Amino acid sequence: MSKVRVLVGTRKGAFVLTSDGKREKWDVSGPHFAGWEIYHVKGSPVDPNRVYASQSSSWFGQVIQRSEDGGKTWAAMGNKFAYDGVPGTHQWYDGTPHPWEFKRVWHLEPSLTDAETVYAGIEDAALFRSGDGGQNWEEFSGLRGHGSGPHWAPGAGGMCLHTIILDPKDPQRMYIAISAAGAFRTDDGGATWKPINKGLRSAHIPDQDAEVGHCVHHITMHPSRPDVLFMQKHWDVMRSDNAGDQWTEVSGNLPTDFGFCIDVHAHEPETIYVVPIKSDGEHFPLDGKLQVFRSRSGGNEWEPLTKGLPQSDCYVNVLRDAMAVDSLDSCGVYFGTTGGQVYCSSDAGDSWAPIVRDLPAVLSVEVQTLP
Repeated sequence: MSKVRVLVGTRKGAFVLTSDGKREKWDVSGPHFAGWEIYHVKGSPVDPNRVYASQSSSWFGQVIQRSEDGGKTWAAMGNKFAYDGVPGTHQWYDGTPHPWEFKRVWHLEPSLTDAETVYAGIEDAALFRSGDGGQNWEEFSGLRGHGSGPHWAPGAGGMCLHTIILDPKDPQRMYIAISAAGAFRTDDGGATWKPINKGLRSAHIPDQDAEVGHCVHHITMHPSRPDVLFMQKHWDVMRSDNAGDQWTEVSGNLPTDFGFCIDVHAHEPETIYVVPIKSDGEHFPLDGKLQVFRSRSGGNEWEPLTKGLPQSDCYVNVLRDAMAVDSLDSCGVYFGTTGGQVYCSSDAGDSWAPIVRDLPAVLSVEVQTLP
């Protein structure tokens, strides 16, 4: 029987949750790196025992950790991030120039084909690649060197490159998203980048057709259809059927279309999940009811999924990297909250149960389906 490993990053450490294919009883390991912010933990699709973690502290800076045994033990990597010396600044909240900084690693994306290759999304708005398992890193300077770079502005959480999607059918193609610059695509392995924000609409942007400036919260894709993208934006749930060249809104009957996370069913490319939050000023569920919404039609028509979730006095948030799916026959869906709960649905969202309830605030959730 297959096993499932859930990798959880929190404000105060990393946790590894494991179960068999029934997903009823769970072993909890952690906290690893207790007291440190763990922005993201993710395993290699090539070698499931190779796991990367982004460990961050305002006092001690940024560390990349790597495990070779599925998260039981860890070793710090070289953390040698070699900037290409991209000159210039970006736009700060008040419109004044602000020099590029290196603050933290928000997202780690292991290669689909090579266990030694891993990508890192950085604040401020940089993309790096390591070809030696995280020891040495080189920047894709063409991204921040894009002509629109000076007009990028930080979102409320900082100017983070938080989403990295690798195209399983085209190794030269990659998608990234930056808060609050927008989404970008490369078709030549990262040498050049194209803003892919047409059709996005944001109330605070004077020119709605500007090539950058939208606050994209998260993007997801089903590997069988790498041209079809789904996006949770600052407001609006969006869809593109042409690799991001044009977006259309699919918020439909959602009670609110503000949120952070979005994901797609492992076996049904038109089934997507979001967690609506009341507003950009009130980051908690509407009416205190924690609801995941599912669309089986690729958007527009949504149904609330509430069985097993608290339906009163619940005021947690679900952050952008805190939802994931497994690839078992009955697709499992997982999400973590800022209240420290990690929920699992072993029936594609029909019912939910908490794996753990009292972790530190959850920043990220990733799932590995193991043989």
